[in-house]
Amino acid sequence: MNKGDIVEITIEDISNDGQGIGKACGLAVFVSDTVVGDRIAAELIKLKKNYAIGRMTEMLAPSPYRTDPVCPYEGRCGGCTYQKMKYQGQLALKRKQVSDKLMRLGGMGKPNVTPVIGMESPFRYRNKASMPVSTGGLLTKKGGVICPVHEPRIGFYKARSHDVTDCTDCMLQAAPVMAAAQAVRQFMKEDNLTSYDERWDKGLMRHMVVKTAFGTGEVMVILVINGKGIPGMAKLVQMLDDAIAGLGPAENGTVYSLESVVLNIKKGKGSEIFGSEWKVAAGKHVILEHVGGLDLEISPQSFYQVNPVQMVKLYEKVLEYADLRGNETVLDIYCGVGTIGLFCADHMRKKAGHGQQGGKVIGIEAVREAVIDANRNAVINGIVNAVYICGKAEEELPKLNAEADVAILDPPRAGCRPELLQAVASAGVKRIVYVSCDPATMARDIRELAGLGYELSETAPVDMFPWTGRIEAVSCLKRAGGDASDAES
Repeated sequence: MNKGDIVEITIEDISNDGQGIGKACGLAVFVSDTVVGDRIAAELIKLKKNYAIGRMTEMLAPSPYRTDPVCPYEGRCGGCTYQKMKYQGQLALKRKQVSDKLMRLGGMGKPNVTPVIGMESPFRYRNKASMPVSTGGLLTKKGGVICPVHEPRIGFYKARSHDVTDCTDCMLQAAPVMAAAQAVRQFMKEDNLTSYDERWDKGLMRHMVVKTAFGTGEVMVILVINGKGIPGMAKLVQMLDDAIAGLGPAENGTVYSLESVVLNIKKGKGSEIFGSEWKVAAGKHVILEHVGGLDLEISPQSFYQVNPVQMVKLYEKVLEYADLRGNETVLDIYCGVGTIGLFCADHMRKKAGHGQQGGKVIGIEAVREAVIDANRNAVINGIVNAVYICGKAEEELPKLNAEADVAILDPPRAGCRPELLQAVASAGVKRIVYVSCDPATMARDIRELAGLGYELSETAPVDMFPWTGRIEAVSCLKRAGGDASDAES
């Protein structure tokens, strides 16, 4: 094959950034604006040793999964890469991706992967949005005059760029997000505020982060700035409050209310969104969420699942795989603000019966603020059979010198360190429940656990991120040759 050749291919897979993948002469060809099942003609515009980039020249036969995008920003915003695919097609593809990763990277011959647990209504599901702010950059002139070049934009980055697509609505976000964005947009326009420009290391507004508690309606707005404060802050708080108060009730009847406005100070260049300094500008330093029968405080730095509807389904699957009878010792590794562990502790308390505390949950997390949140959430819910420790799990776990029945692993996308997996195995854990946001690293870690004496029983993908290429999955692993009671479960 040569550059410029026209090839006929069938799209068999989708990359994480939304490009269709087909094969021509055994070579993978990536083509934008395609869907799994499309039969197309494509011109080869870039030819590499192991792959090629193509441009669709003709649609020969559209996929049965193909549909028209519902979002007006499709093609401009880099967020939703599966816009052209029907939802059931997305679920089928994501199940295949999990299964393929377990076979190719995990060494599993034929893994037991259940159908994806999807959403009845895959819209407006996100309780958190992180939106960059742009006034188009700053122009410098002799004399140091600095001026904005267009009206404020608040939205999401275009694919593979730092250009901001101004979004006045997003089908994934809760209503308070867009209301808050419009308030900040209008405030910046009225008060002539600039956005940060990394070229000149000047400008004030950098990011806006909005957190919404679906169960209570409480809203937190975080403003990331390159400075000590925002001129006219009282006016901005009032505009935010009016915008959110003006929203109608959510579908579940919850009334939204602005409860917290927080400033984060981020100086200088760098890809990280947040700096190290935080200030409460108005209201509380936390918001309260109610989900799955538990009350949870969410702080500005807390990690919390962005899809609370699917989070409950995810944790129900964790409880099913953990098979807790009421008196177990459970390790909650990478515990964050403690949500999974609290679900387990509450479940064991109920299983143990009236007046009994049940088994014990030991949570380990490296982020100090998250550990503080986790312990506080345990107190809020009257859960005394859960304790949370700050530190690296592979270092803290051996210090405990404790045997455990079940380990729940919920690592970041990078997965688990081999030292941690060894420490879990050394704790005598009979059952491991692995919660993953990246099937590739999950498959790698399952392969490592297989070498430590654990067998994969079942994997259940959970669609936490509809319309995107991301998929969450829960895997159940059992120690080979477990006892009779474990085998019966």
